[in-house]
Amino acid sequence: MKKNIYKTLPLAFIMSLVFIGCGEKAKEQGGAMEPIVEEAESAQELSGKRLAVLIAEGFHDGETLKPKAFLEEHGARVVVLGPAVGEVKAYNSEQMVTIEKAVSEARVDDFDALILPGGKGPAVLRENEAAVNFARDFLNSGKPVAAICHGPQVLITAGVIKDRTLTCASSVAEEIREAGGEYRDEMVVVDGNLITSRGPRDIPAFNEAILTALKK
Repeated sequence: MKKNIYKTLPLAFIMSLVFIGCGEKAKEQGGAMEPIVEEAESAQELSGKRLAVLIAEGFHDGETLKPKAFLEEHGARVVVLGPAVGEVKAYNSEQMVTIEKAVSEARVDDFDALILPGGKGPAVLRENEAAVNFARDFLNSGKPVAAICHGPQVLITAGVIKDRTLTCASSVAEEIREAGGEYRDEMVVVDGNLITSRGPRDIPAFNEAILTALKK
């Protein structure tokens, strides 16, 4: 009959074996656990923040949905505003997005940042007095305003880009200059509380700039 060797070993020695085993396992799993912890922390970075995305019929799908998803992944609540409640369609795909609240009923005080995607939507928004006033008041409040591609057109109409430095779709550059702004052909330009990017290829940098501004 084999003896149970554990009965003859001191308890302290047995416990040391247990702890060594757990330590090795934790070490082996360390690489897998760390990203999970980091991901959980990053998901809470913007907890409690409310952001507004202002769009209209003809919005650009990627410039609207990618920043929205990115910021939601970091814990923000993103509300889609527009001329009227209801569904609108992207100009560059069959993507539909629901406008949750009319911009005429929105208040700057209810949000921590404003995003103005590009596409053909800005041309619609700049004809909407409530949208233009909301964009003007938001930028003047000092809170972050992020506009990409044709998004700055709304700010041009609002008359708030004089002496500001920004970027946009190249086709809007002359409008920027005529409105008294300085145009730069760069991936992302940050001028105080104004964040701008050129287009879809710059979305990752655009997203990170918004995240940085909201974490300040």
